[in-house]
Amino acid sequence: MLTDRQRMILSAIVDDYIRSAEPVGSRSISKRGDVGYSPATIRNEMADLEDLGFLEQPHTSAGRIPSHKGYRYYVDHLTSSFSLNPSELQLMKAFFAEKLNAMEQMIQHAAGILSQMTNYTSILLGPEVFHTSLRHFQLLPLDDSTAVAIIVTSTGQVENKTVSIPPGVSVSEMEQVVNLLNSKLANVPLYKLKTRLYSELGQEMQRHIDHYEELMSVLEVALDSKEQDQKVYLSGTTNMLNQPEFKDVEKVRNIFELLEQTPTLMKMMTPAPGESGIQVRIGTENDHAAIANCSLITATYSANGKALGTIGILGPTRMEYARVIGILNILSHDLTRLLSHWYK
Repeated sequence: MLTDRQRMILSAIVDDYIRSAEPVGSRSISKRGDVGYSPATIRNEMADLEDLGFLEQPHTSAGRIPSHKGYRYYVDHLTSSFSLNPSELQLMKAFFAEKLNAMEQMIQHAAGILSQMTNYTSILLGPEVFHTSLRHFQLLPLDDSTAVAIIVTSTGQVENKTVSIPPGVSVSEMEQVVNLLNSKLANVPLYKLKTRLYSELGQEMQRHIDHYEELMSVLEVALDSKEQDQKVYLSGTTNMLNQPEFKDVEKVRNIFELLEQTPTLMKMMTPAPGESGIQVRIGTENDHAAIANCSLITATYSANGKALGTIGILGPTRMEYARVIGILNILSHDLTRLLSHWYK
């Protein structure tokens, strides 16, 4: 057990050494306003701390530096809480938002650009699960009974999920499973993960891991990814209210209700077999009565020859068709180019 004075001196030495990377002497410690002891007293305490294994002297007549034991004591007992300042905190949040949600942000940004440029409602159908694969998997223990499963996909999306760890499962077993899964299932499409889990990992896990069945159950839950649902992004829905054709409140309400029906929108936005490029559906060519007085113009975006999703503009039949088609052509091309690096 260290005395309060020894704790204070050890903390001062670690702080100074972290800052300067130079051995710390008694005189420099005595000059600190928060210590208040003479150099002789500090030298005696430093000698005792060295004898106890908390400090080391790199060479004769030099000051002391913390030992590994000293750092451990410092971390466990002497460090105070630390907070980022508001600007640093904002910088961190912005960085992780950009890195971890790159795909989603790009799609949302594209939807915003479309509605802003056209003054109509933009609808974007996100990448299909068939082209979204596992990039990396991690399982981080929180305590003895829970862990966080982290799935990083080929789209740059990161999904976190808390899972229960069965009794008796060790950290080393979890590490073995994670390493095995990443080596065997990286780049496998998400919708195939559960099947491949048994066909490619099952036998090997059974040979090498004691709690095989329990960990397989954990992985099943962890790999039940939300990415298996396509996402629909909307922007500019209230632009409908600016069109003279939609002053009828009941007509607008029906359109808004349709825009809230994700499965219907997905079906509406998915190209029919053999369709490619720009598709224009005018008035009653649309399957839904709610948009019988609207036009829907869509275009697909792709990467490396694979269709990933659809972008579209919904507006009155009195639409600037040439302008909208031109904008969709450009944006679908740009999305294809920007997204291609995720699908190499």
